[in-house]
Amino acid sequence: MSFTRTLRAVGGVAVAGALLFTAAPTASADYIRDGQWALDAFNPQKVWKESTGKNVIVAVIDSGVNGDHVDLKGNVLPGKDFNGKGGTADHESGDDHGTAMAALIAAHGHGPNHADGIMGLAPDAKILPIKRGESTTVNNWSVGGAIRYAVDHGAKVINMSFAGPGDNDLLEKSAINYALRHDVLMVAGSGNDGSGHPLYPAAAPGVLAVGAVGKDGKVWANSNYGPHIRLIAPGQQIYSAGTGSSTKYRQASGTSDSTAYVSAAAALVRSKFPNLTAGQVANRLTKTAITPDGKTGIKSPDPKYGYGVIRPYRALTENIPPGPKNGPLTMPKDLSSLGVSTTPPKEKPSANHGGEKSGISPLMIAGIGLGVIVVLGIVIAVIAASKKRRNGPPPGGPGYGGGPGYGGPGGGGAVPAQQQFGTYPQSGGPGAYPPAPPTQPPGR
Repeated sequence: MSFTRTLRAVGGVAVAGALLFTAAPTASADYIRDGQWALDAFNPQKVWKESTGKNVIVAVIDSGVNGDHVDLKGNVLPGKDFNGKGGTADHESGDDHGTAMAALIAAHGHGPNHADGIMGLAPDAKILPIKRGESTTVNNWSVGGAIRYAVDHGAKVINMSFAGPGDNDLLEKSAINYALRHDVLMVAGSGNDGSGHPLYPAAAPGVLAVGAVGKDGKVWANSNYGPHIRLIAPGQQIYSAGTGSSTKYRQASGTSDSTAYVSAAAALVRSKFPNLTAGQVANRLTKTAITPDGKTGIKSPDPKYGYGVIRPYRALTENIPPGPKNGPLTMPKDLSSLGVSTTPPKEKPSANHGGEKSGISPLMIAGIGLGVIVVLGIVIAVIAASKKRRNGPPPGGPGYGGGPGYGGPGGGGAVPAQQQFGTYPQSGGPGAYPPAPPTQPPGR
């Protein structure tokens, strides 16, 4: 039995993607839909009877999204460009990576019965596009600011299909903490160099780290691994949407696509179970995952595949206790010890605000009394001296000779170090895909 049929037999699974895409040859939309083997493996018709991701916003922090793409039109919000140009992020016409991720999450296809083009796993979810830097060097503040923007604009899931070394920026840590405090599930790809070296943001505490599984049912050879991995999803030879007039559809392999599928699965669960916390949503996904060798319900995550491959239909239908608030997520330490605040400072009340007490302690009163006595002693001494020197000048007091200034350290401290985000070349061209029946979303 093929991997796709096996996954469908056990309830469906997600397969995902890449950080950069390679152009697919000119092909009809029908061929593109037939080539979505990962979507077919999820058995989407059964999934969509349970949830389509309605009323859930998924933020895609990436290269911007082409909201005018025929398969995405109407599902993309304006968003914001953090790349220094400002403005919205929903009219990207260059880098197609963000568009591809958005399509795997929430594309709705086109044509009669929406049977052509790319179909996302959560076709009724809304995409909040947030554009980060286009180059491989990205200031962490662009990531931290993007996370905060996503939280403040209603996202319940944040997709981060990028990876890079380093974990030294307090602003990004603060933003992750901010998202966790606001019950937002963050999903990130583990990286595509096939090593056990942890890459970020996937390796950051509080983030759901995702690896990739190949079409053969094995963990993709280039999928990064480590103790932080929680889930895997299909990530080999994945078709998705592009941005060019001649490259409306693209194909690639990598953990970017697998991340998008996990984000879509999370949107499905959040839509059906809106009262679950972000950690409890992750708990449903991990509790219903299946390992490449067919095991379920494992107690601790494997460094290669975490708890296994997601099965959205089972995550939506099985009777699973909510579990602890944080689920399988590893929570970060409180950032207050690092001097990082995740909430705006409160205005200090005046001494008489709300009938509060003055706050003057008995020790302070005693100190004031002692000071009065000292001052009186000085006054008496001055009067006595003036009587002895009636024709002399008045006694001189100490001058006010420039005490310490209030300038403080300039520039607000060190500029946050930039983080190098790897760009991973994608492998493979179009393969031989088994024919699949047209996949149509419900209610369209």
